[in-house]
Amino acid sequence: MLPLCLTLSACGPGDEARPETPTRAAMPQAIALPPMKAFSDPRPIRPERSNRDIGRDFLDLSFQLESGRHLPQFSRFEEPITLRVTGQPPLTMMADLDRLLSRLRREAGIDIHRVSQGEANITIEAVSGDQIRRHLPTAACFVVPNISRLADYRAARNRGATDWTRLRRRDRLAVFVPNDVSPQETRDCLHEELAQAIGPLNDLYRLPDSVFNDDNVHAVLTGFDMLILRAYYAPELRSGMTRAEVAARLPGILARLNPEGEDVSPRFAPETPRAWIDAIQTALGPGTSPADRRAAALEALRIAQVEGWSDHRLGFSHFSLGRLLQGSDAALAVQHFAAADDIYRRNPGMDLHRAFTAAQLAAYAITRSRGDEALIWLGSHQATAERHENATLLATLMMLRAEALDLTGRVAEAQAVRLDSLGWARYGYGADWAVRAKLQDVSALNPLKEPNG
Repeated sequence: MLPLCLTLSACGPGDEARPETPTRAAMPQAIALPPMKAFSDPRPIRPERSNRDIGRDFLDLSFQLESGRHLPQFSRFEEPITLRVTGQPPLTMMADLDRLLSRLRREAGIDIHRVSQGEANITIEAVSGDQIRRHLPTAACFVVPNISRLADYRAARNRGATDWTRLRRRDRLAVFVPNDVSPQETRDCLHEELAQAIGPLNDLYRLPDSVFNDDNVHAVLTGFDMLILRAYYAPELRSGMTRAEVAARLPGILARLNPEGEDVSPRFAPETPRAWIDAIQTALGPGTSPADRRAAALEALRIAQVEGWSDHRLGFSHFSLGRLLQGSDAALAVQHFAAADDIYRRNPGMDLHRAFTAAQLAAYAITRSRGDEALIWLGSHQATAERHENATLLATLMMLRAEALDLTGRVAEAQAVRLDSLGWARYGYGADWAVRAKLQDVSALNPLKEPNG
């Protein structure tokens, strides 16, 4: 079956038990891969939730760390933000960064610009993944205050300079991203870590439409995220304010920035208990045996059911358990994927979540030679993946569609879709060998391509 890219350590927290550093048949070698594809104009979806819900989310994102510790005051940059890049950034990273900065200026109204030399408020240092993991073993990228180089991190941490709870105003900080992964992985790190560098530091599993969520469903900043960042830099707020002071001004800010949210009824999603978070992180994080992972996923599902949830967190509990059961009980895994899809279907704004479950369900149908069923599962999810700028998911869905078309006898159409998928795969998976390996993995699902098929 087909593992998808939802590892919780992707842009992960620090090296403590409860993190505080804000941090998701072989293709013939003779066939040349097509050029890498890139996304065009962003198409974020505006939030369709009550401003009362969004205000609660804003406060919980802004006054708490991922570890659960509370922040005593609000902090942000109080001047135009300058940003520079150091290290050895890949070319794709620079293009993605400039595109992100343009979005921050246009959609969030933040005065942020890249400089080529001299000191800057934010330094993005592109280093190897190994260098990052030497400092934070479970993270692929992270952000810390009061330094500009990864070499300074350990000493700064030892003297308490990287403690976010002591920060009253942001003046200098660093973002560390990997330069030896796929273009999409580096871009995803840029989006999440830069957003936390200039805005909220917390992640909330209850958010269905945000990168400020460790389920890593969303890869790039969403319409909700841009609204949060625009509110974060509203003139009514300033560094050093208490939670109560921000809360008093927030209703007016959101009414001005998001008037549509004034007429939506609040849903007041319940808090996510620490036990569920710990279970999910154990199930999907690194360094745990398969048996312990499955046990943790079962516990997360049990907690979700006891809590009486019917939202995306219950769906994600089923999805996570399905992923961990694929290798030992594919039929049971499919039941959990189907349960997740049903939950997502009954909640608004879950199209991207459903695209992930569709890939799993279509893959299973292909292994059973049910090409027509796979095509039904795949539906229009390619457009969803493209809108949300997830090339990894988009390429996977297209490769699956090609196998399903082969099963239904539409060989020429299958080959065209398969070829088209490779440009996206080069962005999503990076190295040519990784693209070919992915293509081989998906092809191997098709019983017609078995040695005696």
